[in-house]
Amino acid sequence: MKFSNRVDVAAPVDFVFDQLADFSSFERAALRKGISLQRLDALEAPGAGMSWDIGFRMRGRQRRLIADIRRYERPEWLEYEGTSQGFHLILTLQLMALAKGRTRLSTGFEVKPRTLGARLLVQSAKLGRGNLERRYDERVKAFARAIEAKAGAAA
Repeated sequence: MKFSNRVDVAAPVDFVFDQLADFSSFERAALRKGISLQRLDALEAPGAGMSWDIGFRMRGRQRRLIADIRRYERPEWLEYEGTSQGFHLILTLQLMALAKGRTRLSTGFEVKPRTLGARLLVQSAKLGRGNLERRYDERVKAFARAIEAKAGAAA
């Protein structure tokens, strides 16, 4: 199952990339939500090869996800890959400078089932695809508005 969208952000491309690559703030936000995180790599600078072991509760069960940064090309490309017991996930974030203070953020999120149970879950989710696409689009747009607010405060 694939989701994608495009949103224009009123901020320079470097600023938007810095916000998308602010891993420490994402780690703090996850910890506040009760998600356990453990860095698996020893990289000093952000880049491809960063990896996390993520533990969280979903639908009443404890889940585990190994997430890696597969592609890190400043300031236009960031790609995550995640593997759990039942799913393989890929999140792609691509940036394009439209003007000095305007950036287009294109996102793609793909979920591939790895087990029969996961395949059934994805098939049932396809029945509510319109609702899932709308929620995905709203979340990306809300994140873009938050980046714009930070850019406005920084200016």
